[in-house]
Amino acid sequence: MLTLNINGRDTQVDADPSTPILWALRDNLNMTGTKFGCGAALCGACTVHLGGQPIRSCITPISAAVGQKVTTIEAMEGDKVGKAVQDAWVRHDVPQCGYCQSGQVMSATALLKSNKAPTDADIDSAMAGNICRCGTYQRIRAAIKDAAKTLA
Repeated sequence: MLTLNINGRDTQVDADPSTPILWALRDNLNMTGTKFGCGAALCGACTVHLGGQPIRSCITPISAAVGQKVTTIEAMEGDKVGKAVQDAWVRHDVPQCGYCQSGQVMSATALLKSNKAPTDADIDSAMAGNICRCGTYQRIRAAIKDAAKTLA
């Protein structure tokens, strides 16, 4: 049994320490907002924050999260920056199929927490590991800029 701090709450997880965070969230804790995409940290659908940094939860073992804060998409509405990103996502009609969006929002939120006025190059760099099969990249960039303006 491991204790993880998930979205500000200490939570007991009964899983092998090598279990990826993604599966502990989805299978053990029934938190299905974080998505499985590729299982190889290539698509970004599984992005969560670990210690404030975006990570790929499909390859990060829960043992790496002990003593750190894990933040998932479920906590974004209660986060000032996360809420601004989600609101901008809606204003710009970013999602089409929506599958990648939790990972996109998590990466965008991490970017805006570290860079309050990102350039196009900053956005492209921060979002490069998040794949959108629907190709909404221009709307994603516009929404990130909009969220940055809202937070300024």
